[in-house]
Amino acid sequence: MSCPACFQGGVSTSHPTGKETTIHGLQTYVAEPDEGVTPKGIIVFITDAFGWEFVNNRVLSDHYAKAGFLVMCPDFMNGSALSPSALQLMDKIMEPGSWFNAFVWKPFYVLQAMVIAIPWMYRSRFSVTTPRVFSFVKALRTSPPPFATDNLKIGTAGFCWGGKHTMLLAADTLSSRVYRHESQVNSASLEPLIDCAFTAHPSSIKVPKDIEAITIPTSVAIGENDMAMAAPLIQQMKNILENQKVGEHEVVIIPGAKHGFAVRTHLEDKHEMDCAQQAEDQAISWFTRWFS
Repeated sequence: MSCPACFQGGVSTSHPTGKETTIHGLQTYVAEPDEGVTPKGIIVFITDAFGWEFVNNRVLSDHYAKAGFLVMCPDFMNGSALSPSALQLMDKIMEPGSWFNAFVWKPFYVLQAMVIAIPWMYRSRFSVTTPRVFSFVKALRTSPPPFATDNLKIGTAGFCWGGKHTMLLAADTLSSRVYRHESQVNSASLEPLIDCAFTAHPSSIKVPKDIEAITIPTSVAIGENDMAMAAPLIQQMKNILENQKVGEHEVVIIPGAKHGFAVRTHLEDKHEMDCAQQAEDQAISWFTRWFS
């Protein structure tokens, strides 16, 4: 379900500026555009393993909001997100060291990490969380919009664990389609749940099955050194999506980037920060294009 890099990375020192509320039954972090700016649409932020309360996810939601979007980051894990303490443990496990460290301390760190990760993997398995994600987005599509618009645009931004959900939403099966709220144009016909999707370093992806199913415009940012997806699979994903007959898609392979680079950056690592900024710019450009 996950690779060690899914639990590795840095922690932001920025302070989130959004608010907490309850939307369609889920606790949700909401980041809004500047006062007086009508949102271009809604971005549903589907987090990595560290969930809706993790500062990095909230700060990135704020960044998207500054670009003119209403961002909702729900608790799709129902209170079972991974503790950020796993980040330091995994860094200790993955860093090179002496034989003493390898045989004495690393097994201890691995045991601690397993105690944290295994319950999360069980409680946040896709068979449990996918219906929750789809239900939330369906409610957004069929409810009155949270701001004045007769053509509400909805996109998803998924990271690591959230990338799988994003790709499932982007597959747009007929059974998942709904009627928009009556205030919306084309409300008399069945419509896809989302208008576009962005994902960075998705995990648990089945190539080619999950990729070939995608029809909604999808943008992928992935590092060439992603531990969760081997290089041949990354290239296969790129070839499938960018030659897909249905929808417009893109896959950007970022040189030197590792799994988790878009959201769990080590602040002292300039290359990681540059890669994260590239993914952020890619996402904002994609949503701006498809929300216009």
